[in-house]
Amino acid sequence: MGFIIEAVGVTKKFGDFVAVNNLNLQVFRGEILGLLGPNGAGKTTTVRMIACLLKPTSGKIFVDGYDAVKEPEKVKQKIGYMPQRFSLYEDLTVMENLEFYGKVYGLPRVERERRAKELLEFVELSRFGNRLAGKLSGGMKQRLALACALLHEPELLILDEPTAGVEPPLRRRFWEYFRELNRKGISLLITTHYMDEAENCTRIGIMNNGNLIKLGSSIELKRSIYGGDVIELQVKTSMNRVEAILSGNHDVIRIIPSGDAFLIVVKDSEKSLPAIVEALRKENVDVLSTRVVNLSLEDVFIKLTGADSNV
Repeated sequence: MGFIIEAVGVTKKFGDFVAVNNLNLQVFRGEILGLLGPNGAGKTTTVRMIACLLKPTSGKIFVDGYDAVKEPEKVKQKIGYMPQRFSLYEDLTVMENLEFYGKVYGLPRVERERRAKELLEFVELSRFGNRLAGKLSGGMKQRLALACALLHEPELLILDEPTAGVEPPLRRRFWEYFRELNRKGISLLITTHYMDEAENCTRIGIMNNGNLIKLGSSIELKRSIYGGDVIELQVKTSMNRVEAILSGNHDVIRIIPSGDAFLIVVKDSEKSLPAIVEALRKENVDVLSTRVVNLSLEDVFIKLTGADSNV
């Protein structure tokens, strides 16, 4: 499968300020990788370095095997980049913007026209080809920016906060676009501060204060907080007895008292919960209630960034 992006020991400083600190990041071909974090986490600086718009202070970045510092023109042919802020020409029409960017990428006229028509249909702007970009709504501008980023059929699409300030229905539509592009084989690197959006990604990198704190799938990140899945169990017995009964269950990682209940950390809650309940009932323990504790990505972010150290 291989990597479409590989960043090794990348640091970016602005004077004494460290915007990105010793970043090591690999993005697999064909995946959607999300960088999740608040404003100022280092997400935009990271993607701008990958897109050859900033040079790292130190470290190496490779895109499809090409060095982003030494071979930027080759890298730019591989990527489509959609920045946070609308950066197209507002005094040109929708079609004129597509025509201009097609020329920048060196596409022949027939190819420019074909791709422009395809992409306007894809982002549902076919009816607005003659409208000035400056007269488009915010959501339509974002769709035009996406179309321009896709003109040259890039292997990698880099999207910096693509749905910031966009209404929820259009946010959902954008993610339909992204999933469809991914099904066609395009790799995506997306920055966001929306927890629900990050759930759509194959893997998520959590960033804060310039550091990549944790990287993994949504399930892997949630399991990392306690070391596994968490089952909340209310029973009429002591902690020592629960531990004794479950001591032979190899899926149980640890047991944590929690008020009038116990939190039982297991490798896989779906597999372990029935076995735990059966083991307790065989020992005549009255099981009052059970539930799987579904952590959110917000819970994960708070724990991993040290905002809450109770675990």
